[in-house]
Amino acid sequence: MGDHLATYLTDHMAGSVAAVELLERFKEEHGDDPIGRTATQLLKEIADERKVLDDLAERVGASVTLPRKAASWIAEKAAQLKLRYDDPQGGPLRRMESFEALSLGIEGKRLLWRALATASARRLELAGPDYDGLIALAEDQRRRVEVHRLAAAEEALTAGTGTTT
Repeated sequence: MGDHLATYLTDHMAGSVAAVELLERFKEEHGDDPIGRTATQLLKEIADERKVLDDLAERVGASVTLPRKAASWIAEKAAQLKLRYDDPQGGPLRRMESFEALSLGIEGKRLLWRALATASARRLELAGPDYDGLIALAEDQRRRVEVHRLAAAEEALTAGTGTTT
């Protein structure tokens, strides 16, 4: 059996590809509005986090394989196709579901940092990163994404009801 740590790291490295593509789309579509600014900030933070992850992967001899990259890319494209089918105009439903997917990815990243912090007691090559800071950053990222998800949810899930808040 292979090294579970290497597999775990490369799964998260490949998963970050989908998040980056989604955020790049938000940045392109929204420019300098609140969603665009959030996307721009998250892209910078993910790039910094990715350096930590790449360093850890290098220490344990893990690298993202082409099949893993391709699977991540295909999954992201399938998700976008589904969202386009559900909301062809690119409206609030697509934004809500996109932010929901992003939020779930951020939660997975938070869990990654917690798992690595725990394992670092026995895997010395995992020592060094500020796991508490990375966990706090992921929690903050989810809070920022949640603002946009809920705004889109309110718009998407109340459209056409004839009620106002």
